[in-house]
Amino acid sequence: MLRPGGIIVCCAFALLMVGVVMVNSAGMDVGPLGGRAEVTPQSILLSRSGVYMALALLAMGVVAFLPLRRVAEGVSAAPADLPDPRRDGLGGLTLGVIVILAGLLAVYVPGLSRDVNGSFRWVEVHLPVVGTLSVQPSEVAKWSLIGLVAWYVARRGVWMRSLTWGLLPVAAGAGLVILVILKEDLGTAALVTCACACIMFAGGAKLWHMLLPVPVAAAALAGAIALAPYRLQRLTTFLDPYADPQGAGYHMIQSMATVAGGGGWGRGIGNGLQKFGYLPEDQTDFLLAIICEELGIFGAALIAVLYITMLIAGATVVRRESLLILKLAGLGVLVTLGLQAIINMAVVTGWAPTKGIPLPLVSSGGTGWILTSASLGVLVGADRTQAPIALAPLPRKERPRRQPRPSLGA
Repeated sequence: MLRPGGIIVCCAFALLMVGVVMVNSAGMDVGPLGGRAEVTPQSILLSRSGVYMALALLAMGVVAFLPLRRVAEGVSAAPADLPDPRRDGLGGLTLGVIVILAGLLAVYVPGLSRDVNGSFRWVEVHLPVVGTLSVQPSEVAKWSLIGLVAWYVARRGVWMRSLTWGLLPVAAGAGLVILVILKEDLGTAALVTCACACIMFAGGAKLWHMLLPVPVAAAALAGAIALAPYRLQRLTTFLDPYADPQGAGYHMIQSMATVAGGGGWGRGIGNGLQKFGYLPEDQTDFLLAIICEELGIFGAALIAVLYITMLIAGATVVRRESLLILKLAGLGVLVTLGLQAIINMAVVTGWAPTKGIPLPLVSSGGTGWILTSASLGVLVGADRTQAPIALAPLPRKERPRRQPRPSLGA
């Protein structure tokens, strides 16, 4: 019987395989036969997405077999001879926030940043042998901040019930990072906010303390929408996409048409029609629509079952974990992965405004695949090093003693 960590690996591998096949299917085009390479299983596995899948699985395996428990015990334990225990961990939190902010602000450095659809979300590094390597700093910041908040909350322990010495420093540091992410990527900022809030609450922060910055967060959200008119347009388009079917509502209408075109069992892999110039972002944020068109409701349900199974297995690992830092980090991974999948599915099917959030482990994206798989490797590694659960033997059902037959008299 598979342990929960093995179930996580199997589900992640299945999702990545679906992603590789469907990304290549969505990338098909129409043109002269002589100008196109033949699509074969070998060409799919050796494609760019196939290489990223191999790197993602490698990252998961490396993280899973690291001495995570030994490292976690070392970094989460506070020294016994601290002059002021109230300030323990504040230096590490400050340094971590500065490093994450430096990575996020790299998208504005000339020569490094790359503008995609008017947003600065990518950094390009030109290496001599590898070539051009694109990295999305917001993805790195997302997982780094979750790990940093989990470390701080576990390190502070009982101090998290204090507003001044527990919650306020980590909330201010995380909020600063989230504000920088919010400028370019509202969806990722919302994901990180939810994950960090869950970690803080699970680590002992009081609920009424956590509700205090809600007005500030609401004001920041309103400001982000007001400063970017396209975000307000997405909200109005969500309410009535057919008000401007050839303009603002085109994307949502095409997505819903693609989902509906597959029916129950789909048109078949490679036989979709909407990917030929009709549905924008068909390899990334709206790949699920192509899956629905080619694999039908059955394919979409299979994707949902894989996510649910992975989340249940991960929750089992988190529930059994005794080390607080691994428990909190695992919780952050599960919240981020689950919410990201739910938001993407809601957007593609027209239940939420259009937002650039990819489907984890499925939508095309090298940075996202590798970092998400590495984060899942934390859960796999925690499960691998947990003590096995001793099952009590089932009580044996005693048979009633056979009564001796009465002897017959002569």
